Amino acid sequence: MEILGYLMDALTPFNLLLALVGVVLGTVIGALPGLSATMAVAVLVPFTFTMDPAAGLIALGAIYTGAIYGGAYAAILVNTPGTPSAIATTFDGFPMAKRGDGGLAISLATIASVVGGIVGAVALLLLAPPLAKVALAFGPTEYFWLAMFGLTLIAALSVGNTVKGLIGACIGLFLSMIGVAVVGGDVRYTMGMQRFLAGIDLTSAIIGLYCVPVILDLVATRDPHLKPSETGGLRLSEGLRLSLARKFNVIRSSIIGTVIGILPGAGGSIAGLVSYSEARRSSDTPDSFGKGNPDGIIATEAANNATVGGGFIPTLVLGIPGTPPDAIILGALLVQGIKIGPTLFTTDGNIVYTFIWGLLIATLLMLPVGLLIGRYAYGSIIKVPKAVLAPTVALLTIIGSFAIHSNPEDAQLMVGLGIMAWFLNRYGFQPSPIVLGLVLGAIAEQGFVQTWLIGSSSGRLPEMFFNRPISIGIICAALLTVAFPIWADWKAKRRAQLARTPDPESDAGTDIPPETKMRDYPGMMLAGLFILLGVVVYLGGNAMSPLGAVFPKTIAVSLIAFSALLIAMNLRRPDGGFDRSVRFDEGAWRRLALGVVMLAWVMLLPEIGFLVTSLAAFVAIMVIADYDRPPLRTWLIWIAAGVMICVGFWWLMANVLLLRMPAGLLF
Repeated sequence: MEILGYLMDALTPFNLLLALVGVVLGTVIGALPGLSATMAVAVLVPFTFTMDPAAGLIALGAIYTGAIYGGAYAAILVNTPGTPSAIATTFDGFPMAKRGDGGLAISLATIASVVGGIVGAVALLLLAPPLAKVALAFGPTEYFWLAMFGLTLIAALSVGNTVKGLIGACIGLFLSMIGVAVVGGDVRYTMGMQRFLAGIDLTSAIIGLYCVPVILDLVATRDPHLKPSETGGLRLSEGLRLSLARKFNVIRSSIIGTVIGILPGAGGSIAGLVSYSEARRSSDTPDSFGKGNPDGIIATEAANNATVGGGFIPTLVLGIPGTPPDAIILGALLVQGIKIGPTLFTTDGNIVYTFIWGLLIATLLMLPVGLLIGRYAYGSIIKVPKAVLAPTVALLTIIGSFAIHSNPEDAQLMVGLGIMAWFLNRYGFQPSPIVLGLVLGAIAEQGFVQTWLIGSSSGRLPEMFFNRPISIGIICAALLTVAFPIWADWKAKRRAQLARTPDPESDAGTDIPPETKMRDYPGMMLAGLFILLGVVVYLGGNAMSPLGAVFPKTIAVSLIAFSALLIAMNLRRPDGGFDRSVRFDEGAWRRLALGVVMLAWVMLLPEIGFLVTSLAAFVAIMVIADYDRPPLRTWLIWIAAGVMICVGFWWLMANVLLLRMPAGLLF
């Protein structure tokens, strides 16, 4: 009953206002690619120092949970995760939006986010001390295998060519190793460039790998990017029916998110990926994932929002932050003079329980706030002409990558990786496995190297990797996740072969030969380049310490092996000849022009300034993306809208977020 008494403290008008404003701000910030939950919490922390501790925590918790949810908007509508935890939301959210079900996808994401957030917050309220002990049971070996478990999602993402997915994962793992080693301190693969000492920025890389290819393809076709919903609106009632019919997926994903959330460093990215993988494994139609299956959105959004409450468990009970936003909130607690530890729930119970109830209230407020913002966002985006939408999305990618460190080099890296991702995707190497490797690389390397060090020094290396109970459970789950899609694919092919078998009494000539994959020469050429990359990575490890070299050499050998396997598989296929034709149609020329404009934009940004380059690039992309050649009056309206958008974002970044904007010709 005492716990219920703190509910009244959370329901004061001021705390309710803080929860509402926090959710709105968090949702808007999370929906903008690059402006992550960490940035949202960090920017607004100083405003809470003058508040009552419980009220300040409610504001930060509301911003955090709103930002995690807000990442789904960009993931569904423009195929770019607003936050890293929404990576798996793109897999089915964007296909739904393209076929006209974007409103339904937003409704499903909102409902799943609310349920997941409630499950995580209730776990924090009732089970914090016992669940915190789970985090202590995870050592470096378990973290390594947990990262590997996340990478097993490649089997689901690379339907039809798992080997290419594994190669992409190795490339992502290599990108995660650039800079100073997480264990050992070696400086690796920087090519002598100071910009790479801090490594590849994760958010910039995700924006580039996911969003730039979408923009390049957006300008190459006359068709609208998103289709309006045939039934109109967000289709909330349909979303509720679908969610109720998939209630087991919602609850299972929420529990997965809560448990993974309490593991320090794991966070919403791994929770969403693992939950997505489990939803696909248990589905009766696994082949529909990645093509607009509602279960994919439900699984991801329920899991990543459940990590908010789960992540606060080790933060409050053990003083070990589960995610970067948790670390910032932990710092705010220490500034307030609150002592973190197991006694927190008794010595400062009024603060903690009021905060938890406030977090629950903020999660419930996500439903009306999310649906209201979603209705406006979806209804507005599908009505925006492509000539305005394309440069606006391009501007958001530049802003998102630049705003992280106020560094134009991050924007340059983003565009470079984006163009590379489009080229690789053109030949079957999808960006999702690369992103997975990049996201999970640091966790995998730290766990691998620490386990290798302990096992080597004690003479029990195999036992350290394969003889720990939790590790065995994770390994079994990973093997099951990998094997199930392969078995399902084999079973489907077997059924197809039986269906094609002719009747013995009929004419044998009526038998239809099965489809045969022809030799993939571009894939083989790229595999050869990846073998060379693997050799370079391996040889580069010879100049490092054993701690810094063991993981890069392992990944290099894996990259060489998978690339050689891809070449061998293609050599066994029939030779269909090499397609030497180069098709420079109108779409190809528009893609090329857009790539040149974006490269010029980010290269001239530090020299000419943000505002001038953005205005010039905005107009140039409008010309590239326009197919209809409207009258001058329409062009003037579009240009005026572009000026307002560029100036508005420039003012917001310079005067609200207080970022160091590049000066230039006008400023």
